[in-house]
Amino acid sequence: ADFWFGRIKDSQLKDGLIDAKLWFYLIGAVMLQLNVLSFAAYHITHVENINDGFLLGCAMLTWFCFDYLIFEKIHLWTYDFIAERVGFKLGFGCLAFYPYFYSVSLWFTAHLPNPGHPVWRTILFGALFLCGWVLTRGANMQKYFFKVMPDRKFLWIKPEVLCDGKQCLLANGYWGASRHINYLGEIVQAIAVALAAGYAGIWLVWLYPAYYVGLMLTRQADDDKVCKAKYGELWDQYTKKVKYKIIPFIY
Repeated sequence: ADFWFGRIKDSQLKDGLIDAKLWFYLIGAVMLQLNVLSFAAYHITHVENINDGFLLGCAMLTWFCFDYLIFEKIHLWTYDFIAERVGFKLGFGCLAFYPYFYSVSLWFTAHLPNPGHPVWRTILFGALFLCGWVLTRGANMQKYFFKVMPDRKFLWIKPEVLCDGKQCLLANGYWGASRHINYLGEIVQAIAVALAAGYAGIWLVWLYPAYYVGLMLTRQADDDKVCKAKYGELWDQYTKKVKYKIIPFIY
């Protein structure tokens, strides 16, 4: 178990100059981007009837990587950096699974031509991805500003908090809609990537969103246990106020 999950939560080298978790994730993001560029180059050079939807999928994952690199400071306040330890699971996940599995829909559609779908479908899938990104990035940004500048408004919304005198929980905005709405955003983005190429009938393109559904459901349960242990009755107050776990009005 120690080998798989690791023992150390905050592994740093060179007197804190290099953070092992951040290094793994950033290298994984760069590797994923190189794979995406390779798929795009293959498609453009080997397929006569170029699929705009496929290139849109490449653009989505490019934005996914770009966003991760630009907002790396924000990720220091996410589950990955707070709860996970440095072990084989993290190293393998970041350097092998993350760069190759996240682009699985590109693996199985790079050689296929334009399916002839109307332009509005491509626009719709792009809008779907944008909606997912707004949920994920917005929620994480709101949490970040609340942690570092508790009194600052986010998108003109004044923070509404639950406090017990020692700890406080953010309970409005994104975090008033559901307890883990950022997880919903990740799933929506993955669905958009799977749909973009226009070959929804190929079941292999759904591996990426299916993985995210499984990951986020288990992570939500684990996260709730951690929060319950950390905040106690304050967490109970929050769950009474914010009833939905991931999807507002549904789950």
